[in-house]
Amino acid sequence: MPDGEEARPPLLLIFAITATGITGNTLVAPVIPDLVDGLGASRSLAGLVLSAATLPGIALAPVIGLLADRFGRREVLAPCLALFGVAGALAGLAPNFWVLIVARFLQGAGSAGLVNLAVVLIGDNWDGTERATVMGRNSAVLTVGVAVLPPLGGGLAELGGFRAPFVIYPVSLITAWAVLRYLPRTPRSDVRIAERFRGALPYLREPGALALFATAAILFVTIFGVLLTVLPLYLQDTFGMGAGLRGVLLGLPAITATVVALNLGRITARRGRRGVVRASLVVYAVALAALTAGASLIVIVPALLVFGAGEGLLLPTLQDAAAGHAPTESRGTVVATFVSAARFGQTVGPIGASAMYDDVGARATFAAGGVLLTAALATIAPRAVSQPDASVEPRVPQR
Repeated sequence: MPDGEEARPPLLLIFAITATGITGNTLVAPVIPDLVDGLGASRSLAGLVLSAATLPGIALAPVIGLLADRFGRREVLAPCLALFGVAGALAGLAPNFWVLIVARFLQGAGSAGLVNLAVVLIGDNWDGTERATVMGRNSAVLTVGVAVLPPLGGGLAELGGFRAPFVIYPVSLITAWAVLRYLPRTPRSDVRIAERFRGALPYLREPGALALFATAAILFVTIFGVLLTVLPLYLQDTFGMGAGLRGVLLGLPAITATVVALNLGRITARRGRRGVVRASLVVYAVALAALTAGASLIVIVPALLVFGAGEGLLLPTLQDAAAGHAPTESRGTVVATFVSAARFGQTVGPIGASAMYDDVGARATFAAGGVLLTAALATIAPRAVSQPDASVEPRVPQR
Protein backbone atom coordinates (compact mmCIF):
# COMPACT_ATOMS: atom_id res chain seq x y z
CA MET A 1 0.00 0.00 0.00
CA PRO A 2 1.15 3.57 -0.58
CA ASP A 3 2.81 5.44 2.19
CA GLY A 4 1.15 8.29 3.97
CA GLU A 5 0.58 11.52 2.15
CA GLU A 6 3.47 13.19 3.95
CA ALA A 7 5.90 10.72 2.31
CA ARG A 8 4.59 11.23 -1.20
CA PRO A 9 6.81 12.95 -3.78
CA PRO A 10 5.62 16.36 -5.05
CA LEU A 11 3.11 15.88 -7.84
CA LEU A 12 4.65 18.79 -9.73
CA LEU A 13 7.95 16.92 -9.84
CA ILE A 14 6.27 13.79 -11.21
CA PHE A 15 4.54 15.92 -13.82
CA ALA A 16 7.86 17.58 -14.72
CA ILE A 17 9.46 14.16 -15.29
CA THR A 18 6.57 13.19 -17.57
CA ALA A 19 6.72 16.49 -19.46
CA THR A 20 10.47 16.13 -19.95
CA GLY A 21 10.12 12.57 -21.22
CA ILE A 22 7.65 13.44 -23.97
CA THR A 23 9.79 16.19 -25.49
CA GLY A 24 11.95 13.51 -27.15
CA ASN A 25 9.72 13.19 -30.21
CA THR A 26 6.99 15.82 -29.88
CA LEU A 27 9.42 18.70 -30.38
CA VAL A 28 10.91 17.27 -33.58
CA ALA A 29 7.90 15.54 -35.17
CA PRO A 30 6.62 18.61 -37.06
CA VAL A 31 10.17 19.34 -38.27
CA ILE A 32 10.83 15.89 -39.74
CA PRO A 33 10.46 16.98 -43.39
CA ASP A 34 12.81 19.93 -42.78
CA LEU A 35 15.34 17.72 -40.95
CA VAL A 36 15.62 15.13 -43.69
CA ASP A 37 15.73 17.77 -46.41
CA GLY A 38 18.20 19.99 -44.54
CA LEU A 39 20.60 17.12 -43.86
CA GLY A 40 20.29 15.72 -47.38
CA ALA A 41 18.56 12.45 -46.44
CA SER A 42 15.93 10.48 -48.35
CA ARG A 43 12.27 10.86 -47.36
CA SER A 44 12.15 7.07 -46.92
CA LEU A 45 14.48 7.52 -43.91
CA ALA A 46 12.21 10.03 -42.20
CA GLY A 47 10.89 7.47 -39.73
CA LEU A 48 14.39 6.94 -38.33
CA VAL A 49 14.32 10.39 -36.73
CA LEU A 50 11.64 9.18 -34.32
CA SER A 51 12.59 5.51 -34.20
CA ALA A 52 16.21 6.20 -33.21
CA ALA A 53 14.99 7.80 -29.99
CA THR A 54 12.60 4.97 -29.14
CA LEU A 55 14.67 1.92 -30.14
CA PRO A 56 16.91 1.90 -27.01
CA GLY A 57 13.88 1.75 -24.74
CA ILE A 58 12.86 -1.66 -26.06
CA ALA A 59 15.81 -3.27 -24.28
CA LEU A 60 16.68 -0.63 -21.69
CA ALA A 61 13.27 0.10 -20.18
CA PRO A 62 13.02 -3.29 -18.39
CA VAL A 63 16.64 -2.98 -17.23
CA ILE A 64 15.94 0.50 -15.86
CA GLY A 65 12.85 -0.84 -14.12
CA LEU A 66 14.91 -3.56 -12.44
CA LEU A 67 17.55 -1.02 -11.40
CA ALA A 68 14.87 1.29 -9.98
CA ASP A 69 13.39 -1.61 -7.98
CA ARG A 70 16.87 -2.52 -6.71
CA PHE A 71 18.58 0.85 -6.08
CA GLY A 72 15.69 3.31 -5.81
CA ARG A 73 13.69 5.56 -8.12
CA ARG A 74 15.74 8.73 -7.52
CA GLU A 75 19.09 7.09 -8.14
CA VAL A 76 18.00 5.93 -11.60
CA LEU A 77 15.91 8.93 -12.67
CA ALA A 78 18.59 11.60 -12.28
CA PRO A 79 21.19 9.98 -14.62
CA CYS A 80 18.49 9.26 -17.20
CA LEU A 81 17.45 12.92 -17.23
CA ALA A 82 21.06 14.09 -17.52
CA LEU A 83 21.83 11.80 -20.47
CA PHE A 84 18.60 12.83 -22.19
CA GLY A 85 19.49 16.51 -22.00
CA VAL A 86 23.12 16.23 -23.06
CA ALA A 87 22.41 13.90 -26.01
CA GLY A 88 19.50 16.07 -27.14
CA ALA A 89 21.76 19.12 -27.26
CA LEU A 90 24.36 17.15 -29.26
CA ALA A 91 21.68 16.07 -31.75
CA GLY A 92 21.04 19.71 -32.54
CA LEU A 93 24.71 20.12 -33.50
CA ALA A 94 24.84 17.04 -35.77
CA PRO A 95 26.71 17.77 -39.04
CA ASN A 96 24.86 15.09 -41.02
CA PHE A 97 21.85 12.80 -40.85
CA TRP A 98 23.62 9.74 -39.45
CA VAL A 99 25.32 11.67 -36.64
CA LEU A 100 21.86 13.00 -35.79
CA ILE A 101 20.56 9.43 -35.62
CA VAL A 102 23.37 8.35 -33.27
CA ALA A 103 22.75 11.32 -30.95
CA ARG A 104 19.01 10.58 -31.00
CA PHE A 105 19.78 6.97 -30.08
CA LEU A 106 21.74 8.14 -27.02
CA GLN A 107 18.92 10.51 -26.15
CA GLY A 108 16.52 7.58 -26.36
CA ALA A 109 18.65 5.66 -23.88
CA GLY A 110 18.08 8.48 -21.41
CA SER A 111 14.36 8.75 -22.10
CA ALA A 112 13.88 5.00 -21.50
CA GLY A 113 13.58 5.69 -17.77
CA LEU A 114 11.43 8.82 -17.64
CA VAL A 115 7.70 8.45 -18.33
CA ASN A 116 7.67 4.87 -17.00
CA LEU A 117 9.27 5.83 -13.68
CA ALA A 118 6.82 8.71 -13.31
CA VAL A 119 4.07 6.08 -13.60
CA VAL A 120 5.91 3.90 -11.07
CA LEU A 121 6.09 6.79 -8.61
CA ILE A 122 2.33 7.23 -8.90
CA GLY A 123 1.79 3.51 -8.37
CA ASP A 124 4.06 3.60 -5.32
CA ASN A 125 2.14 6.37 -3.62
CA TRP A 126 -1.52 6.18 -4.70
CA ASP A 127 -3.98 3.32 -5.23
CA GLY A 128 -7.55 2.54 -6.28
CA THR A 129 -9.71 5.30 -7.74
CA GLU A 130 -7.32 7.90 -6.35
CA ARG A 131 -4.51 6.38 -8.41
CA ALA A 132 -6.68 6.42 -11.54
CA THR A 133 -7.38 10.10 -10.89
CA VAL A 134 -3.70 10.97 -10.44
CA MET A 135 -2.82 8.84 -13.47
CA GLY A 136 -5.38 10.81 -15.47
CA ARG A 137 -3.84 14.10 -14.31
CA ASN A 138 -0.39 12.85 -15.26
CA SER A 139 -1.74 11.85 -18.65
CA ALA A 140 -3.29 15.31 -18.95
CA VAL A 141 0.16 16.81 -18.38
CA LEU A 142 1.43 14.53 -21.11
CA THR A 143 -1.31 15.57 -23.50
CA VAL A 144 -0.96 19.27 -22.70
CA GLY A 145 2.71 18.84 -23.56
CA VAL A 146 1.72 17.11 -26.79
CA ALA A 147 -0.49 20.12 -27.56
CA VAL A 148 2.16 22.73 -26.75
CA LEU A 149 5.40 21.10 -27.87
CA PRO A 150 4.72 20.42 -31.58
CA PRO A 151 3.73 24.06 -32.25
CA LEU A 152 6.73 25.16 -30.19
CA GLY A 153 9.07 22.91 -32.19
CA GLY A 154 7.57 24.01 -35.49
CA GLY A 155 7.67 27.69 -34.50
CA LEU A 156 11.29 27.49 -33.39
CA ALA A 157 12.18 25.80 -36.69
CA GLU A 158 10.52 28.56 -38.69
CA LEU A 159 12.36 31.21 -36.67
CA GLY A 160 15.79 29.61 -36.36
CA GLY A 161 15.95 26.67 -38.76
CA PHE A 162 15.50 22.94 -38.26
CA ARG A 163 18.14 22.78 -35.50
CA ALA A 164 16.38 25.31 -33.28
CA PRO A 165 13.98 22.89 -31.46
CA PHE A 166 16.96 21.03 -29.96
CA VAL A 167 17.86 23.99 -27.73
CA ILE A 168 15.02 22.94 -25.39
CA TYR A 169 16.54 19.60 -24.37
CA PRO A 170 19.16 20.85 -21.86
CA VAL A 171 16.24 21.96 -19.65
CA SER A 172 16.09 18.33 -18.52
CA LEU A 173 19.27 18.98 -16.53
CA ILE A 174 17.17 21.23 -14.29
CA THR A 175 14.67 18.40 -13.84
CA ALA A 176 17.55 16.09 -12.89
CA TRP A 177 18.64 18.55 -10.19
CA ALA A 178 15.05 18.76 -8.90
CA VAL A 179 14.85 14.96 -8.65
CA LEU A 180 18.02 14.86 -6.54
CA ARG A 181 16.79 17.74 -4.40
CA TYR A 182 13.10 16.97 -3.86
CA LEU A 183 12.37 13.32 -4.59
CA PRO A 184 12.35 11.35 -1.32
CA ARG A 185 14.95 8.62 -1.18
CA THR A 186 13.45 5.14 -1.44
CA PRO A 187 15.01 2.31 0.55
CA ARG A 188 17.51 0.23 -1.39
CA SER A 189 16.63 -3.42 -1.68
CA ASP A 190 19.04 -6.15 -0.64
CA VAL A 191 17.55 -8.49 -3.22
CA ARG A 192 19.90 -8.94 -6.16
CA ILE A 193 18.77 -7.95 -9.64
CA ALA A 194 18.65 -11.55 -10.90
CA GLU A 195 16.52 -12.59 -7.93
CA ARG A 196 14.27 -9.58 -8.36
CA PHE A 197 13.76 -10.44 -12.02
CA ARG A 198 12.83 -13.99 -11.08
CA GLY A 199 10.33 -12.59 -8.60
CA ALA A 200 8.75 -10.36 -11.26
CA LEU A 201 8.77 -12.99 -14.01
CA PRO A 202 5.50 -14.70 -12.96
CA TYR A 203 3.69 -11.37 -13.21
CA LEU A 204 5.21 -10.73 -16.64
CA ARG A 205 4.06 -14.13 -17.91
CA GLU A 206 0.41 -13.76 -16.95
CA PRO A 207 -2.02 -13.60 -19.92
CA GLY A 208 -3.30 -10.23 -18.73
CA ALA A 209 0.22 -8.80 -18.72
CA LEU A 210 0.97 -10.17 -22.19
CA ALA A 211 -2.27 -8.64 -23.48
CA LEU A 212 -1.34 -5.34 -21.83
CA PHE A 213 2.08 -5.28 -23.50
CA ALA A 214 0.62 -6.18 -26.91
CA THR A 215 -2.02 -3.44 -26.65
CA ALA A 216 0.62 -0.86 -25.74
CA ALA A 217 2.76 -1.85 -28.73
CA ILE A 218 -0.13 -1.62 -31.20
CA LEU A 219 -1.38 1.69 -29.77
CA PHE A 220 2.03 3.29 -30.23
CA VAL A 221 2.52 1.81 -33.69
CA THR A 222 -0.59 3.79 -34.63
CA ILE A 223 0.24 7.01 -32.78
CA PHE A 224 3.85 7.23 -33.91
CA GLY A 225 3.36 5.74 -37.36
CA VAL A 226 0.13 7.38 -38.48
CA LEU A 227 -0.03 10.57 -36.42
CA LEU A 228 3.57 11.65 -35.86
CA THR A 229 5.27 10.38 -39.04
CA VAL A 230 2.85 10.09 -41.96
CA LEU A 231 0.55 12.99 -41.09
CA PRO A 232 3.31 15.68 -41.18
CA LEU A 233 4.52 14.35 -44.55
CA TYR A 234 0.94 14.27 -45.85
CA LEU A 235 0.24 17.81 -44.66
CA GLN A 236 3.34 19.15 -46.40
CA ASP A 237 2.98 17.18 -49.62
CA THR A 238 -0.79 17.68 -50.02
CA PHE A 239 -1.40 21.15 -48.57
CA GLY A 240 2.09 22.69 -48.72
CA MET A 241 1.87 23.29 -44.98
CA GLY A 242 4.88 24.73 -43.13
CA ALA A 243 6.38 23.39 -39.90
CA GLY A 244 4.57 25.88 -37.65
CA LEU A 245 1.08 25.01 -38.87
CA ARG A 246 1.93 21.30 -38.97
CA GLY A 247 2.86 21.61 -35.31
CA VAL A 248 -0.48 23.23 -34.48
CA LEU A 249 -2.39 20.40 -36.14
CA LEU A 250 -0.29 17.72 -34.43
CA GLY A 251 -1.14 19.38 -31.12
CA LEU A 252 -4.91 19.28 -31.69
CA PRO A 253 -5.47 15.74 -30.33
CA ALA A 254 -3.99 16.82 -27.02
CA ILE A 255 -6.85 19.25 -26.42
CA THR A 256 -9.52 16.56 -26.24
CA ALA A 257 -7.12 14.05 -24.67
CA THR A 258 -6.52 16.46 -21.80
CA VAL A 259 -10.21 17.05 -21.17
CA VAL A 260 -10.95 13.33 -21.16
CA ALA A 261 -7.91 12.37 -19.06
CA LEU A 262 -8.79 14.91 -16.37
CA ASN A 263 -12.15 13.19 -16.00
CA LEU A 264 -10.82 9.64 -16.22
CA GLY A 265 -11.23 8.92 -12.50
CA ARG A 266 -14.97 9.58 -12.70
CA ILE A 267 -15.33 7.73 -16.00
CA THR A 268 -13.49 4.68 -14.66
CA ALA A 269 -15.49 4.65 -11.41
CA ARG A 270 -18.69 4.60 -13.41
CA ARG A 271 -17.79 2.40 -16.39
CA GLY A 272 -14.82 0.33 -15.24
CA ARG A 273 -11.68 -0.22 -17.26
CA ARG A 274 -13.37 -2.54 -19.76
CA GLY A 275 -16.02 0.10 -20.42
CA VAL A 276 -13.30 2.68 -21.02
CA VAL A 277 -11.61 0.36 -23.53
CA ARG A 278 -14.89 -0.22 -25.37
CA ALA A 279 -15.45 3.53 -25.60
CA SER A 280 -11.92 4.10 -26.91
CA LEU A 281 -12.48 1.46 -29.61
CA VAL A 282 -15.46 3.38 -30.99
CA VAL A 283 -13.66 6.72 -30.78
CA TYR A 284 -10.50 5.51 -32.53
CA ALA A 285 -12.52 3.76 -35.25
CA VAL A 286 -14.38 6.98 -36.04
CA ALA A 287 -11.22 9.10 -36.03
CA LEU A 288 -9.14 6.84 -38.25
CA ALA A 289 -12.02 6.26 -40.68
CA ALA A 290 -12.37 10.04 -41.01
CA LEU A 291 -8.63 10.47 -41.63
CA THR A 292 -8.80 7.75 -44.30
CA ALA A 293 -11.76 9.36 -46.04
CA GLY A 294 -10.81 12.99 -45.56
CA ALA A 295 -9.07 14.94 -48.29
CA SER A 296 -9.54 18.37 -46.73
CA LEU A 297 -8.71 20.11 -43.49
CA ILE A 298 -12.44 20.41 -42.78
CA VAL A 299 -12.41 16.65 -42.16
CA ILE A 300 -8.88 16.24 -40.81
CA VAL A 301 -9.18 18.78 -37.97
CA PRO A 302 -12.22 17.19 -36.27
CA ALA A 303 -10.76 13.73 -36.90
CA LEU A 304 -7.65 14.73 -34.94
CA LEU A 305 -9.78 16.04 -32.07
CA VAL A 306 -11.70 12.75 -31.94
CA PHE A 307 -8.40 10.82 -32.06
CA GLY A 308 -7.27 12.74 -29.00
CA ALA A 309 -10.35 11.69 -27.04
CA GLY A 310 -9.41 8.07 -27.65
CA GLU A 311 -5.89 8.75 -26.41
CA GLY A 312 -7.21 10.39 -23.24
CA LEU A 313 -9.35 7.32 -22.55
CA LEU A 314 -6.94 4.54 -23.41
CA LEU A 315 -3.38 5.54 -22.54
CA PRO A 316 -3.83 6.39 -18.83
CA THR A 317 -6.11 3.36 -18.44
CA LEU A 318 -3.35 1.08 -19.72
CA GLN A 319 -0.81 2.86 -17.49
CA ASP A 320 -3.09 2.42 -14.49
CA ALA A 321 -3.48 -1.28 -15.25
CA ALA A 322 0.31 -1.66 -15.56
CA ALA A 323 0.93 0.14 -12.24
CA GLY A 324 -1.54 -2.10 -10.45
CA HIS A 325 -0.48 -5.36 -12.05
CA ALA A 326 2.27 -6.17 -9.54
CA PRO A 327 3.12 -5.26 -5.93
CA THR A 328 5.62 -2.55 -5.08
CA GLU A 329 8.71 -4.75 -5.18
CA SER A 330 8.04 -5.71 -8.82
CA ARG A 331 6.16 -2.63 -10.03
CA GLY A 332 9.16 -0.94 -11.65
CA THR A 333 9.93 -4.06 -13.69
CA VAL A 334 6.35 -4.57 -14.87
CA VAL A 335 5.77 -0.92 -15.77
CA ALA A 336 9.15 -0.76 -17.52
CA THR A 337 8.25 -3.84 -19.58
CA PHE A 338 5.00 -2.11 -20.51
CA VAL A 339 7.08 0.87 -21.65
CA SER A 340 9.43 -1.45 -23.53
CA ALA A 341 6.43 -2.74 -25.49
CA ALA A 342 5.36 0.84 -26.15
CA ARG A 343 8.89 1.69 -27.32
CA PHE A 344 8.72 -1.25 -29.72
CA GLY A 345 5.58 0.27 -31.21
CA GLN A 346 7.17 3.71 -31.30
CA THR A 347 10.15 2.25 -33.16
CA VAL A 348 8.54 0.04 -35.79
CA GLY A 349 5.54 2.33 -36.36
CA PRO A 350 7.43 5.25 -37.95
CA ILE A 351 9.69 2.98 -40.03
CA GLY A 352 6.83 0.87 -41.36
CA ALA A 353 4.45 3.77 -41.85
CA SER A 354 6.93 5.98 -43.72
CA ALA A 355 7.79 3.07 -46.03
CA MET A 356 4.09 2.37 -46.55
CA TYR A 357 3.46 6.05 -47.27
CA ASP A 358 6.05 5.93 -50.06
CA ASP A 359 4.48 2.79 -51.54
CA VAL A 360 0.71 3.23 -51.21
CA GLY A 361 0.08 6.75 -49.94
CA ALA A 362 -1.38 8.33 -46.82
CA ARG A 363 -4.97 7.11 -46.97
CA ALA A 364 -4.04 3.45 -47.21
CA THR A 365 -1.61 3.94 -44.32
CA PHE A 366 -4.30 5.60 -42.20
CA ALA A 367 -6.69 2.75 -43.02
CA ALA A 368 -4.14 0.09 -42.08
CA GLY A 369 -3.51 1.82 -38.75
CA GLY A 370 -7.23 1.95 -38.05
CA VAL A 371 -7.78 -1.73 -38.77
CA LEU A 372 -4.81 -2.76 -36.63
CA LEU A 373 -5.74 -0.65 -33.60
CA THR A 374 -9.47 -1.33 -33.54
CA ALA A 375 -8.88 -5.07 -33.95
CA ALA A 376 -6.53 -4.99 -30.95
CA LEU A 377 -9.00 -3.03 -28.84
CA ALA A 378 -11.76 -5.49 -29.69
CA THR A 379 -9.80 -8.69 -28.99
CA ILE A 380 -6.72 -8.10 -26.83
CA ALA A 381 -7.25 -5.00 -24.72
CA PRO A 382 -10.24 -6.22 -22.64
CA ARG A 383 -8.07 -8.96 -21.13
CA ALA A 384 -5.28 -6.45 -20.53
CA VAL A 385 -7.38 -4.33 -18.17
CA SER A 386 -9.30 -7.11 -16.41
CA GLN A 387 -6.51 -8.28 -14.08
CA PRO A 388 -7.11 -7.83 -10.32
CA ASP A 389 -5.18 -4.95 -8.78
CA ALA A 390 -2.14 -6.37 -6.96
CA SER A 391 -1.57 -3.16 -4.99
CA VAL A 392 -5.03 -3.42 -3.42
CA GLU A 393 -5.83 -7.10 -3.33
CA PRO A 394 -2.88 -9.47 -2.85
CA ARG A 395 -2.80 -12.39 -5.26
CA VAL A 396 -0.52 -15.25 -6.10
CA PRO A 397 1.02 -14.83 -9.56
CA GLN A 398 0.27 -17.54 -12.08
CA ARG A 399 3.19 -19.80 -12.91
